[in-house]
Amino acid sequence: MTYRDILKKVDHTLLKQPSTWEQIREICDDAVKYGTASVCIPPSYVKQAAEYLDGKMPVCTVIGFPNGYNTTSVKVFETKEALKDGAEEVDMVINIGWVRMGQYDKVLAEINALKEACGDHILKVIIETCLLTDEEKIKMCEIVSASGADFIKTSTGFSAAGATKPDVALMKAHMAAEKKIKAAGGIADFCDAAEFVRLGADRLGTSRLVEQAKKGVDLDAEI
Repeated sequence: MTYRDILKKVDHTLLKQPSTWEQIREICDDAVKYGTASVCIPPSYVKQAAEYLDGKMPVCTVIGFPNGYNTTSVKVFETKEALKDGAEEVDMVINIGWVRMGQYDKVLAEINALKEACGDHILKVIIETCLLTDEEKIKMCEIVSASGADFIKTSTGFSAAGATKPDVALMKAHMAAEKKIKAAGGIADFCDAAEFVRLGADRLGTSRLVEQAKKGVDLDAEI
């Protein structure tokens, strides 16, 4: 596995509240230059970024972010709006309160409602692992596996903690084989990223790896 192989799995991300178009444009340019999987940006910049990129890089955005407690109808509207604006991938946040109350049927129905809105576009389901027990994480693996979603995702990066290696290993052990895993939040460097990939992560949500690559990493070197 090379540094370039890892970058191909990165959703190059900028979701901070003060983000400006100039910063979004910069990460779009960097994503194209370093061959990441996508750029993951706030919904308000999707249309502008999609027009700017003109098909050179998939645009990913977030729905119900970062708290997840919007109503399902609002999340569906957000999803349709984002796709209309040019998003190709959607990362949704579940209603964590429903999980804590054991209302998994409502969680599953919401995921499927957003997948219906997404159609053939990729849907990733953020479960915010730092707020769940291991039992709840396993149950969410079962729910996402049973849903139409394409990925389960560890974290928003806006809560108490981000991705952990035990959580990715747990997901790998309990997700259906055809479903994918995204680790996001707190990935420190390429060595850290490589370990997440070896544990089962198919995507990585981070901005740090491109930042490190820009300092002169040999992209074809083995890691």
